[in-house]
Amino acid sequence: MSTLRRMMAFALLAQASTCLAYRPFDGTDAEVAKAGELEIELGPLQWLRESGKRFLQAPALVANFGLSHEHELVIEGRHEIALDREAGEPRSALVDNGAFIKQVLRPGVLQDEPGVSIATEYGLLLPEVNGVHGTGVSVAGIVSQRWLAATIHLNAQFARTREHEPDVFLGTILEGPIAWRVRPVAELFTERPRGGPRIDSLLLGAIWGLRDGLSFDAGLRSARVGDEAVHELRLGLTWAFSSKGSE
Repeated sequence: MSTLRRMMAFALLAQASTCLAYRPFDGTDAEVAKAGELEIELGPLQWLRESGKRFLQAPALVANFGLSHEHELVIEGRHEIALDREAGEPRSALVDNGAFIKQVLRPGVLQDEPGVSIATEYGLLLPEVNGVHGTGVSVAGIVSQRWLAATIHLNAQFARTREHEPDVFLGTILEGPIAWRVRPVAELFTERPRGGPRIDSLLLGAIWGLRDGLSFDAGLRSARVGDEAVHELRLGLTWAFSSKGSE
């Protein structure tokens, strides 16, 4: 497989994560960082096996900066290292680069208000280094609801990819009781890029809330990209702190 074909295949696999961010998921929630707060979502070392090849993501990084009570700026990207590569293929690449705005449209349970929380996230899919060089756009709608026993987040994303093709992503995130220090989580999504294979994905994992503003996560993801099997291990943390240096 040529370098370009391999990078395009991986871009189709990871397309859902190009504008949505909430560790360890591909989708996200209807919440934004507090005004003046910086929230770092870091996967320092993650493992992926796709199309018979192994990759390390070191690191996967998302930075969320709270602009107001309803808006945040999202900057993201991943450094990918190929453990198995053919002659002429790049050893490393910067992929899934993007810049987005997330906006809360309806304050709800995630903002300590009654009812569902509704948000949107929109922005640019930026060119990759040793990957797909085009620029794309995306817009997503997110609905979140929380009960004592569980939390659910529904995601719908529409994008024009870096290859200038339409793409649709539909996903559901389920979380265990928010009061539990360690809560089980799961995500199921499907994605239909035009000109590419359908993607069906299931992730099972857990989030450990160590303290306010700091949590650790782990997830095992299994997916089908057309006839190809994909397996992924995600380990990381989310750390929120004031941009002024105080908690």
